[in-house]
This record gives sequence, structure tokens and C-alpha cells, in this order.
Amino acid sequence: MELLKPDQTYTFSKFFDLKLPADELAMEFGYSLSRTKLNLPQYSDSLNRLENLRSRIEEILPYVDLSNETSRREILIAPVVTEVVHYTKARLRIEYPIVVTNQLQSLLDYLLSSQNELLVIEAKRQDLDYGMTQLVSEIIALDQWKRTPEQPILIGAVTTGKFWEFARLNRVSKHFEQGLESYRVPEDLEPLMRILVYALKN
Repeated sequence: MELLKPDQTYTFSKFFDLKLPADELAMEFGYSLSRTKLNLPQYSDSLNRLENLRSRIEEILPYVDLSNETSRREILIAPVVTEVVHYTKARLRIEYPIVVTNQLQSLLDYLLSSQNELLVIEAKRQDLDYGMTQLVSEIIALDQWKRTPEQPILIGAVTTGKFWEFARLNRVSKHFEQGLESYRVPEDLEPLMRILVYALKN
């Protein structure tokens, strides 16, 4: 039974609203998905501004209401993403429009691109499970997008600002690995930053 109607247009956020499990959506597009510990590689060189970033986030947290998505994006997500740009010199696109097909289109919250790598980050106000479904749809779109570099692996992250989770696509086997690990900000800021930087610099 088909989950999606072939004559209907879908956006990435529509997949979140449909409350479809990530593995079922992947199968709908001809991909497979398993949940596993990713143990994503981490950048090993110095991140000399990391403690400053942590201090700035920790300093402001007692004074800001994080109950809405905009505040979490500005206070928690944007500082992390812009710091990744500092270390990688990656190009940052925010709310970047992409159209691959009628079923794979809409805005990407954050698209980071270095010379040979792309990284997509989806910001959700809640519910990382269905946020992962939306992320899977975005990675599938990037896999099929003619402007994606010839990288064999595509990595994406979904985040509420406080929590981050990752998915990885092997483009040859069309298989997703959804990470079991969660990274918290600011508690797990260092491993999170090292994963994001490595994904764009390897």
C-alpha cells in the first residue's frame, strides 16, 4: 500500500505532519533504514573557540525563554551553526528552497556546503522522531538533487536546539542509518561540534 498519493504535492514539513515513521517513508522512496549507534567521526584538531561558545550559551540560558522555536533557533542553534562556519569556511544557506520532484520539495532550514560536502540541519520545536522523518525526506531530496557533490555519504541532523540527532545515507546502497545517540547543548557541545566540523572538512 502506497503511503503517498502520486498526484499530490508534498513538502518536507508535510512529512512531519503526516506522522510517518522514518523507515516507512524511506521505503516509499526506494531506500531502507535501520537504527544503530553511528559513532560518527570527530574532528581531532583544536577548536580554539569552543569554550567561549559554551560560556556564551551557558551565560544567556538563565535569562531567555526557550518555549518557542524562534528563540531556540537564535539562542541555541544559530551560534552552533555559525561556529561551524568559522571552522570549516562552509557556505551557509538558511531556509534554502529546493525542488527535486512534486514529492520532494520545500525549504531546508540550514544547508552547509564546503567544496565537496553537504550537511543539512533541520530545526524542530519538538518531536525528534517525526523530525527524523522530515530529515530523511530532505536527505533523499539531496541525494537526487543534481547540484549535490559526488560524496558517497550524506549526513543530516535534526535538532530542537537542546537535543541533536543524526542520520547517515550510503548513496550507493540507498541505506539510511539513524543514530541512536543524542547530543545535548550545552552539555555535549564538544562532541557535537567535532562531528559537525568533521562532516564538512573530511
